[in-house]
Amino acid sequence: MWFFKKSQENNLMRPLLLLILASIFTSCSILAQQANPDYDPVLAASVEADDYGMKNYVMAILRTGPKDSIITDKAQRAELFRGHMENIKRLASEKKLVVAGPFGKNDLTYRGLFILNVKTIEEARALCNTDPAVAAGIFELTLIPWYGSAALGEYLPSSEKVSKYKF
Repeated sequence: MWFFKKSQENNLMRPLLLLILASIFTSCSILAQQANPDYDPVLAASVEADDYGMKNYVMAILRTGPKDSIITDKAQRAELFRGHMENIKRLASEKKLVVAGPFGKNDLTYRGLFILNVKTIEEARALCNTDPAVAAGIFELTLIPWYGSAALGEYLPSSEKVSKYKF
């Protein structure tokens, strides 16, 4: 390559090339770290945001469990799902659950999703195990660490205002 050949011209080019590369790297780093003029330190602290406005959560994917086809009594299933919905409301009111909802029909046996405001898989498992439908085996869990917006839970107060019906 031309910049490895030994010549007086190349001796001058190498430092110039290094200077250009260093300038590009420095300018990219500076551009990537611009201060946010809309930053609200009080809000950031209240949602436990890191410097990028993010935080760790645990995502729980609820799949069809081993007892789903065994528990066929309609009254029993209705009671388990009533308890499931009550548990969702309780966890949301405790600010432990920031997202919950069902999946549409799919071939993966995925039934629903929780995003839990906890730091560890163990904490998430303990919270999910308070769900009667999980405890009964209607659902089983896949728990995955997830890094997302720390402001995710801020939508919850608005969600009550856009829903015509309550569960």
